[in-house]
Order: sequence, then C-alpha cells, then structure tokens
Amino acid sequence: MAEYKCFDCNKKVSMDYLRKRVRCPYCGSKILFKPRGVTTKVKAR
Repeated sequence: MAEYKCFDCNKKVSMDYLRKRVRCPYCGSKILFKPRGVTTKVKAR
C-alpha cells in the first residue's frame, strides 16, 4: 500500500484518505509526495 507524506509538516498520509480529497489532514497543504525507497549507487568502470 502506497504511503504519501506532506511536504510542509512531513507527516504520513494514507492512501484511503487521498481517495476523498487531496489535502493533508493535519495542516491542509496540497503538496504531497511519495517517499522513495533506498537508492542503489552503481560505480562506473
């Protein structure tokens, strides 16, 4: 299940809440982002 975070208050917003509206339930911000997983670094030869 995808989790999103608020850009302003950095709290997690569940996908179930986002089906109803696209705002942070904590601060009301409209800017949400999906945090990325662990990045893998590859060395060039």
